[in-house]
Amino acid sequence: MRRAKISVIGAGNTGSSCAVWAASKELGDVVLLDIPAAEGVAKGKALDLACSAPIEGFDCQIHGTADYADTANSDVVILTAGLPRKPGMSRDDLIQTNVKIVRSCSEQIAKHSPDATLIVLSNPLDAMVYTAWKASGYPTHRIIGQAGCLDVARFCTFLSMKLGCSIEDIKSLLMGGHGDDMVPLPRYTSVHGIPINQLLSDAEITECVERAKVGGGEIVKLMGTSAYYAPASGCIQMAESIIKDKRRILPCAAYCEDAYGVAPGQKGKGYFVGVPVILGANGVEKVVEVKLDAAERALFDTSASHVKDLVKVVMDLFPELA
Repeated sequence: MRRAKISVIGAGNTGSSCAVWAASKELGDVVLLDIPAAEGVAKGKALDLACSAPIEGFDCQIHGTADYADTANSDVVILTAGLPRKPGMSRDDLIQTNVKIVRSCSEQIAKHSPDATLIVLSNPLDAMVYTAWKASGYPTHRIIGQAGCLDVARFCTFLSMKLGCSIEDIKSLLMGGHGDDMVPLPRYTSVHGIPINQLLSDAEITECVERAKVGGGEIVKLMGTSAYYAPASGCIQMAESIIKDKRRILPCAAYCEDAYGVAPGQKGKGYFVGVPVILGANGVEKVVEVKLDAAERALFDTSASHVKDLVKVVMDLFPELA
């Protein structure tokens, strides 16, 4: 049986971490790609990782390259390319820069792997998932953004710290956008089946929610650069569910029209919003609609409106992507 093939676009901290997690889980052969100017970095990191295989006991091929032809026939492609927002850079400046990068990458990905599922991590996420969709021509079920898996992981980590219990027993769900646009759902959070509000006060839960919202910023302040281990791990959690057809329910930036009332009746004019989905061999097998109370619905609608604002910026700057 042919092994799966995972290509990671961008050999920076996040991309190389994706390669490490994918190889360690033996999800398939891994291709790590970067621009020609950084080809040595991609090749060097791939070789370094390959040399750890005899020690760690994983068996897969790992290849570094600057040539998209080497990514041909990938089953899953993880797109991490893009610039981080720098001091003094406006949101529109960041979007303009990263749309060009993501569009170019997505066109090449689709050219060489027309049947792949694309996981986007580039920022600002919601706008970049939309850009990748338009540039690649992929059907919406094979375009997904990663943010929810990371946010849930951070929330669960902080709850575990607060409770002093094993992280393995905590299950949670968050929706909406990344960071401030996060829609916390403590009602859907439990510890080995015990509702979280029976173990922590509302104030303690809120404290964990707020820390999760700014978790990325906390890491930047500590080490001067964006997080990469956990974001990469979130991507690989999604990739594993797709490659192994595990059909896990995971929070992802997925295409929504009628679902959650994001764009009702607007066929082909929906948006990629953070919602729980079933991830399987076909990518997004189903958007799972959970019942939201009035407060949760208001937060979700606000988050969705911010997604629409970001997409409008993309369309205003690049009318050809409308």
